[in-house]
Amino acid sequence: MSTNLSILQKSLSFFDEYERKSGDHTVTHYCPGCGHGILHKLIAEALEEFGVNDRSVFISPVGCSVFAYYYFQMGNIQSAHGRAPAVATGYKRSNSNAIVISYQGDGDLAGIGGNEIIQAANRGEQMTVFFVNNSIYGMTGGQMAPTTLIGQTSTTTPRGRTFENEGYPLRMSEIIATLEAPVYVERTMLTDAKNINKTKQAVRKALKIQIENKGFSFVEVLSGCPTGLKQTPQESKNWIDSTLSKYFIPGVKKDVYAEREPIVITPPNPPKSEYHKILDIHSISDEKDAPKTPELKKITEEVKIAGFGGQGVLSLGYVLANIAMGHNYQVSWLPSYGPEQRGGTANCSIKVSDRRIGAPLIYNPTTLIAMNRPSLEKFEKDVVPNGSIIYDSSLIDITPTRTDVNIFPIPATELADQIGNTKAANMILLGAYAEISKYMSKDYLEWGVPKIIKKKQFDKMNKDALEKGMEYARNILNK
Repeated sequence: MSTNLSILQKSLSFFDEYERKSGDHTVTHYCPGCGHGILHKLIAEALEEFGVNDRSVFISPVGCSVFAYYYFQMGNIQSAHGRAPAVATGYKRSNSNAIVISYQGDGDLAGIGGNEIIQAANRGEQMTVFFVNNSIYGMTGGQMAPTTLIGQTSTTTPRGRTFENEGYPLRMSEIIATLEAPVYVERTMLTDAKNINKTKQAVRKALKIQIENKGFSFVEVLSGCPTGLKQTPQESKNWIDSTLSKYFIPGVKKDVYAEREPIVITPPNPPKSEYHKILDIHSISDEKDAPKTPELKKITEEVKIAGFGGQGVLSLGYVLANIAMGHNYQVSWLPSYGPEQRGGTANCSIKVSDRRIGAPLIYNPTTLIAMNRPSLEKFEKDVVPNGSIIYDSSLIDITPTRTDVNIFPIPATELADQIGNTKAANMILLGAYAEISKYMSKDYLEWGVPKIIKKKQFDKMNKDALEKGMEYARNILNK
């Protein structure tokens, strides 16, 4: 008797190991009894069976749904709280061949995102929405959600929800089903093999509708949250059967699949030369008087710049990205900073490549530019072997411990002080990086920086800073 090994293996829609997740990379982080893992599996298997893994994109907002990013080996966009349908709309309209999945929880979709989902459904956007309803804010501490039942306790309704004070729970499937545009709306639950199989069929149908370009589909899944509801996994399943499903009644709420004709989206496809004009963006690459740039090198530079807010970390990254773009490289710039920003931590990621860039995220930079000690200590370990660490040795009183990377101590703040303003330290580090990396021309840097910063009082200072940084790095290289 032969065994079909494929049924025992993880879907190809998942990563082999969940490296984006902290801790053990071989297991998911979900609590026992949580329905997210089951729904993930059903979606992954359907995508693989339809053969659309490589053109599928998850849109995940705030809440437990956001962690789909850890597990699915496909495109993923994190959106603001409740805004997944809006982001999905933009992505689908500009990438009509993509299979776009909006994956949302009840607090997100029915609460802050209530208008977003109704408007997307009313427009009949060609997307598939999976709505996980566990009647509670699971990630943030068990607060009342728009789907919390009358009488149900939560951290914000300790005496139970009342219709007089909080209103009635929202039945989102019924609301969506009243709209003209949606093709398919169904509510299922994850309690036993029979209901999981019904959910599997609903997942497949919802995805099939999008694959066939027939429009908007919506699957609501009643799922357990043992932690948020303070139940055991089995108690959670029993509660869905006995209580939750009596208010949120499972079943098909709308299905006009058979009568809907496919609608193929034909997004505009202007030439690249028109992009800046259409988006009303001015770039130094558009300037007619730009110096001639060197021929493109076959490179993929991944630069992490980090320091305190107020040191010009983000400005350094922004200038670097623009200069590289002016050299006709593909570029991405992704800032990251705490809410306090000035005085807090700040970093940015810049990718520069002769090839198209798929995502702006950087895990293992080829170059780290550290402007303070915490940044060096935090990111030093991530630099690729034979990569480079450039750091401000005026402010950082330790040296990198790595022996398999190239180390460039640049006393940037001290050199900036010599030209009259310590704020020029970031331009000194830019000059040093340009000299070390060898893909940007000095003439273009000196021409381009004033056009990007646009503060004439700093033009000479920045030019001097660039030259000092290049000279200092050159002396290190010559040694």
